[in-house]
Amino acid sequence: MSVLRPTGPEPAQVYWRRRLVVLLALVLVIVLVVVVIRALTGGGDEPTGTPTDGTAVSDPAASPSAPPGTETAACDPADLTVQLTADAAAYPEGAQPLFTATMTNAGATPCLLDAGDAQRQVVITSGSDRIWGSTDCGEGQALQLLLAPGQADQRQTQWDRTRSDEACSTDLPAPGAGTYQAVLTLNGVSTDPVVFTLD
Repeated sequence: MSVLRPTGPEPAQVYWRRRLVVLLALVLVIVLVVVVIRALTGGGDEPTGTPTDGTAVSDPAASPSAPPGTETAACDPADLTVQLTADAAAYPEGAQPLFTATMTNAGATPCLLDAGDAQRQVVITSGSDRIWGSTDCGEGQALQLLLAPGQADQRQTQWDRTRSDEACSTDLPAPGAGTYQAVLTLNGVSTDPVVFTLD
């Protein structure tokens, strides 16, 4: 049988089809071998600096929240505006005051603010008597916020009308009816007192 001019009992087209099928099968085998080898050796498809164990890339230029080649700094207290509001001015017996903290980046650049429960402290007093603190006896979770210039974020804190202290004392007397004030302190910045009454 000639390679270029097949001869045999079958028509020439049959032999050419057989040769084409064998050639395609050979190419497919070669492609599969290459794919398997690349899969086993990693193939070099991982971008440089990207870990394969699922951890985050520490390069700040790879973070979409930071400009290339820079790191986002913590919010400067001088560029941070904080405000505290209450959902009512007076609360009937059994009603629990709800306070809203508003934190605004008044600076010209984005900054990071830890606004977690451990850092965002609301203290309630009555005269010179410290009644309750939102950070008393609580570890709290960190909450890193990326604030753009002029951007504000709000977080709420509810007071259950109990008394607490930093020493985690028990059996403290319950607060009675009267006038109270709440102050928010965050990142070294404190708000004006919010005055309210309990019935």
